[in-house]
Amino acid sequence: MPPAVIEIHGLEKHYGSVPALAALDLCVAPGPVGLLGPNGAGKTTLIKLLLGLLVPDAGSARIAGHDPATPAGRHALRRDVGYMPESDCLVPGLSAVELVTTLGRLSGLGAIDALTRAHEVLDYVGLDESRYRPADGYSTGMKQRLKLAQALVHDPALLLLDEPTNGLDPKGRKHMLELVFDLGHAQGKNILLCSHLLPDVERTCSDVVVLQKGRAVLSGSIAELTGAHARRRMVELAGDTAAFAAELARAGLAASAAGEHALTVELPTGAEDSDGLFVLAAACGARITRIAEERSSLEQVFLDGLGGPRA
Repeated sequence: MPPAVIEIHGLEKHYGSVPALAALDLCVAPGPVGLLGPNGAGKTTLIKLLLGLLVPDAGSARIAGHDPATPAGRHALRRDVGYMPESDCLVPGLSAVELVTTLGRLSGLGAIDALTRAHEVLDYVGLDESRYRPADGYSTGMKQRLKLAQALVHDPALLLLDEPTNGLDPKGRKHMLELVFDLGHAQGKNILLCSHLLPDVERTCSDVVVLQKGRAVLSGSIAELTGAHARRRMVELAGDTAAFAAELARAGLAASAAGEHALTVELPTGAEDSDGLFVLAAACGARITRIAEERSSLEQVFLDGLGGPRA
């Protein structure tokens, strides 16, 4: 197993008597990872703790190998971590290239390298023609891409992206998600994507973490989590559907209607294939014409993790 890019042990943070994080234990795998949770789950508090912007009440965290609770760790993570905040981080009066260059210098780049990288990342996010305009007059979509550019300027190994599609129209959202996908999958960046939009996470991330009331209630590979019900099969057949359902019941298999000539069948634990379904269909004079694996949606996985209703 590759080492975790974020390791958290017993992390706690309270605002007065209100717990934001409650003895959180979490390891975030390399690659693009989605951070999900309802409002008040502790997502923003977690990001601020990882960046050293807040001091934990208890526990510890390491991000990109650094301890954000120490001055040396906070200094080091500025070089290795890029942060795209949810709110605007613009300096009034500066153009995009001036802003990104300045933040590159603050991340440890020399003057020439910071300017060169600023031009490169502004080209990458599609702000090449607007780089010399004051960023104050940018549209919401342009400001979001500018925030991504400043997070990328020092070429960090880990990106913390807080609601990167917030406020974007469909075209702008599509472009932003394409950039995030490219960073995580083509360029091999480690990403922690904080979002309340499940489709954004499903489209761009390989793994997911779900927080609720300051605790991690679910984490793992999206492919594995959405395949948790992979023993379910949608079976279409020619013949007597009711007779096939009765045959399944006699064999101890749960089934539910999925259409006029289709059933959803739950295979028994340990079943390696669906061959037995063909035998049962033949026993009642029916013929299976199509069989397909059913998978959960990420939304259903999210609801299951929160203890919500099942589909």
